[in-house]
Amino acid sequence: MNHEVKEGRLLDENGEVIEAGFAYSLVKEYNRDHIKAKKSRIKEWDYYYIGNDEYGIALTIDDNSYMGLASVSFLNFKEKWECTRSVIKWFTNGSVKLPSSSKIGDVSLKGKDFSLEFFNDGKKRRLVCEMKNVKKGKDFSCDVTLLETNESSMVIVTPFDKPKYFYYNQKINCLKAQGHAKFDNKTYSLDNCYGVLDWGRGVWTYKNTWYWSSLSSVSDGVRIGWNLGYGFGNTKAASENMFFYNDKAYKLDDVSFNIPTKDGKDDFMSPWTFTSKDGKINMTFRPIIDRYSGTDVIIIKSIQHQVFGLFSGYIYAGEEKIEFENLLGFAEKVKNHW
Repeated sequence: MNHEVKEGRLLDENGEVIEAGFAYSLVKEYNRDHIKAKKSRIKEWDYYYIGNDEYGIALTIDDNSYMGLASVSFLNFKEKWECTRSVIKWFTNGSVKLPSSSKIGDVSLKGKDFSLEFFNDGKKRRLVCEMKNVKKGKDFSCDVTLLETNESSMVIVTPFDKPKYFYYNQKINCLKAQGHAKFDNKTYSLDNCYGVLDWGRGVWTYKNTWYWSSLSSVSDGVRIGWNLGYGFGNTKAASENMFFYNDKAYKLDDVSFNIPTKDGKDDFMSPWTFTSKDGKINMTFRPIIDRYSGTDVIIIKSIQHQVFGLFSGYIYAGEEKIEFENLLGFAEKVKNHW
């Protein structure tokens, strides 16, 4: 397990993944034209989350072929509420033109009452957004610049057990923010915030479930973060689990999200635990907000529970046990028919 992939093309001439596994940077070349599966199954997105212990924002631009999406969320952790507005554009089929690399490239999605623009000149990222009527006539806007602090990121090439289906993903943690967000005519500084980019490109199966946890923060004056997840695809070659501490990356093996249940259903707002078979991960998670989203339209169904809360426990950075307490991050369970 945990095979590190080398530079080169992502897909061969038949549209199959050449090499599955993980990397610390975006070493494989993604090209939408190399895909040989049905174009309607291609899914591409850029998702950013930026926040601190008091508030956070989430911005998404995606193109799922049969639909594109522009989404904005504002979260208030002190008052324990969030609001989200998502705008759908039907049958985009690649016209959103998300960049083929996370290293450089711009993308935008606009409508009569919203505008999301993600700029990347190869040195810094700038996110500029306006979204009207996010909640009961309350508007949102932001202008924030992000700089990378880690030399390494989490990159994973995951094939599905179906020919020509795959997921190519990069998570860039501990992005240092500078700028501001504005919601309901109140301005929130993002200067002391950290963020994460979820850069995803692939051909997905119709039914799948994923578990994902991410954190980018500071503990005892040291930058700390992680990407933890599982639930879909063939992960024999590598997991997507990685720990970032003091600007260095440490590969992890397995992880289990232990979500409590009540009356036979997931109880997302009760405390969770996170563990690994090798003992290198042991955390408790106290939820604050469940950013729930439910869509059920004919053949499209998506049930999303992105839960924000406080993590305490430890993760090993190599042979060193790193302990922490009450760090704010999120963990989610998403079930899709898409």
